[in-house]
Amino acid sequence: MTYLTHLTMTKHMMATTAALAGALLAVPALAQNLPVTPAQKATAQQVAQAGVPLGELAPNAPDNYTVKRGDTLWAISGLFLKSPWRWPELWGMNLQEIRNPHRIYPGQELYLDKKDGRAVLRVRQADSGDGTPPIDTVRISPRTRYQSLADSAIPTLQSNLIEPFLDEPLVVDEPTFKQAPRIVATQENQVMLSRGDRAYARGSAASPLVDDPGRPLQAYRVFREATPLKDPDTGAVLGYEAQYVGKVQLVRSESTSEVADKSGKPQSLVVPATIDIVSAKQDMRVGDRLLPEPPRQLVSYTPHAPDRQVKGRIISIYGDSSVANAAQNQIVVINRGTDDGMESGHVLAILKDGATLVDSTDPTKPRMKLPDERNGLLMVFRPFAKVSYALILEITDAVRAGDRLVNPR
Repeated sequence: MTYLTHLTMTKHMMATTAALAGALLAVPALAQNLPVTPAQKATAQQVAQAGVPLGELAPNAPDNYTVKRGDTLWAISGLFLKSPWRWPELWGMNLQEIRNPHRIYPGQELYLDKKDGRAVLRVRQADSGDGTPPIDTVRISPRTRYQSLADSAIPTLQSNLIEPFLDEPLVVDEPTFKQAPRIVATQENQVMLSRGDRAYARGSAASPLVDDPGRPLQAYRVFREATPLKDPDTGAVLGYEAQYVGKVQLVRSESTSEVADKSGKPQSLVVPATIDIVSAKQDMRVGDRLLPEPPRQLVSYTPHAPDRQVKGRIISIYGDSSVANAAQNQIVVINRGTDDGMESGHVLAILKDGATLVDSTDPTKPRMKLPDERNGLLMVFRPFAKVSYALILEITDAVRAGDRLVNPR
């Protein structure tokens, strides 16, 4: 959290410190500082010396553009460059004026300075009419305010496209899933549970469900049916995808109770933990598994090409195993993860296999295979060890499980 008391800042100062090409949206003063990799910085420094060749610009690149609230890095990069993931070149067009690629503000005017077959992107701020930059003072009232840095730096893409999937998909190994706490009983023998219901759960003998009195109510995600994710090339199981069904809170820990059996002898019985359902995407039931709610992480989704050669495939379309084709803005699972160097923001090209057919013009009727064609782009946003979840950014035709993935260049 950021603590603000009295702050005075001129628009001129804001203009000089604001930068182009970074996390997404234009928010006036408190953009988040997100990481810039050495490779991205090196690229920017190299391009900054002379700009980029005119041939690298998008065919309809505007001579100038004014940044608007709601703009995204992906969209702005695509305005000026043929390949939106090549934002380091866009940033590096003028490294002196555009110092931080993770801040962007509305009202900035971007314009292309073209000379000797190359282009440099510059930032121009509206002046006061006499040729001097504005010096109006913007004051924030002297009262205590708290504002999360996460609220100031918006992700590179429209956040609503991926936020629902940041909590839902989970890839685990089979032993982890089988040893996770599970729902064991309901009140009045309810078969299905929904928000507001109470249920009972047990952990393992080595790790029972125990409440920590010094912490707020502990939250758990509820999952069902760990489905194996198999590599399309080798058939090896890369992990198990658990189906997300909702969230619960631990109200009371597991314990034991001494009761008498029919003969009057005392015996110790397990008393399961008490849980309350706080949200339900689907009805919960006995047997569903509980995994602790992880802390929320701030991740940069700045799109960029991998710095190593990548060859992979799409394993499945997330959300419904019966769906054969994926469209733009849908989520897919790919057979490459952090073990293969994948990271949030990596952009990959989707290839559509060329058809195999017979050459009817040749008397010998030989079989031939048409060239593979690029069908679109996707961006990794949640990598696991051996698989990753990715968002389809753009396509020309339906995407299918098994489609190949390569570097975008």
